[in-house]
Amino acid sequence: MLLLNPLLKTSADLVAKQMEYEKRQSLTAEAERALELIGRAIRMAGYRNIHSTQQHKQEDQWIRINKKSGYRGSDSLTIQHEVSTAIDFDCIGNTLTKERTKNGLARQGFFIDRQAGIAKGVKVNGGSLICQSLDRHGRLQNTTLMNSVNYLAIKEIVIPEKSLTQKLFKVSLQMTDGALLNLDLERTFSTRNLP
Repeated sequence: MLLLNPLLKTSADLVAKQMEYEKRQSLTAEAERALELIGRAIRMAGYRNIHSTQQHKQEDQWIRINKKSGYRGSDSLTIQHEVSTAIDFDCIGNTLTKERTKNGLARQGFFIDRQAGIAKGVKVNGGSLICQSLDRHGRLQNTTLMNSVNYLAIKEIVIPEKSLTQKLFKVSLQMTDGALLNLDLERTFSTRNLP
């Protein structure tokens, strides 16, 4: 028994470390996927099709950040752009077409909401990252991209020497397993198409 106890404890510790490692890898992969979708939307913000004859009012907001508007004070992001002649996708993988626009503009949004289908009072592992896009009739639709998101923060980085048409945004995402892990990931993205 004296010889087996240390071996059993070591084996149990190894299994616990392996489970933590796998959770961390899974959360990181999900966060990387979400950050890539958000970054792609930021790069598309303000895109104007060269063949478009549509005039947009000056007050059209190509990229809008709403601070502390979501779950646990998370920020939300809304992007608008025209549809190109190539094949483009929205944040849930739908092909962007003229039907998926409103007033000629495609829309993509990201925000954190309480996990759907969870009864009040039940412990949850963070909120859900929601992708907001337009359906084939130009109506807003919300789709859950992933769960286990604790917090989303988006901050514009002001750089005086940059042109007015290019902006930088720092996107921070905190993932959680609801118990031990809280992973903070951060990426910086630049717009490419602002008029």
